[in-house]
Amino acid sequence: MSVQYDVPWPQWALAVFTAAMLVLLIAPALIVIPVSFSSGSIMAFPLPGFSMQWYAEVIGSPAWQAAVINSLLIGAAAALLATALGTAGALGIDRAGPRLRVAALALAVFPLVVPIIIVALGGYLTLVRIGLNNTYWGAIVLHAMLGMPFVIISVLSALQAFDRTLWRAALSLGARPITAFRRVMLPIVMPGVVTGAVFAFATSLDEVVVASFVTAPAQKTIPLQMFSGIKTNTDPNIAAAATILLALSAVFLCAIEMLRRRSERLVGKRGTEAP
Repeated sequence: MSVQYDVPWPQWALAVFTAAMLVLLIAPALIVIPVSFSSGSIMAFPLPGFSMQWYAEVIGSPAWQAAVINSLLIGAAAALLATALGTAGALGIDRAGPRLRVAALALAVFPLVVPIIIVALGGYLTLVRIGLNNTYWGAIVLHAMLGMPFVIISVLSALQAFDRTLWRAALSLGARPITAFRRVMLPIVMPGVVTGAVFAFATSLDEVVVASFVTAPAQKTIPLQMFSGIKTNTDPNIAAAATILLALSAVFLCAIEMLRRRSERLVGKRGTEAP
């Protein structure tokens, strides 16, 4: 006679383990925050004093201002392109058969599986052949390709909660497919679309390998400006720029969480209204 022991973890043990994992993952990134307020001329810890001079230097520097403009321009355009193509791709994958759906989804997430250096090299060789290397359009296209898998996955997840009877009802009432999509489906899956767009923008904002291959010196983004600054000096202005990026990441996470809760409320409301 065998005896099976099924002893669940105590709640406090699970909480301690989760907190330890969060500290392990987040602490290395958070160390740049106090360093960014250093009054010294090099990055060092503990701090010799407190100062906001490095934030003023980052905000007032023409090089950093150009990097911010380039990052916002490339990131916004790449997010828009990735959102349009990714949403269309998610709709196609959702309507495909089981085997074709698996193959198309595997192909869609391929940029997330391939090492980024291979994507950068392949994109560089392709852009050189078509004359788009060292241009904004080349960087936008490749950054959109990197962000599109996030849009597809996010929209596919939102489509799982979409009631297909609403689509069929709209078509039976005489609406064209594009009208049914715009008036019926899109408002319901919009949180998934916006979530994918946020992820695509964040991916572009943080990307450095592809940008180093396909952008000209005048198109230097924030990550490239940070890497070039590390090579030439060790001023804490790099830590100040990194802290600003961390703050933007926190804003993105809060926006995604708000969208997730809104999506859950919409699904729950539709469920309670269903007969």
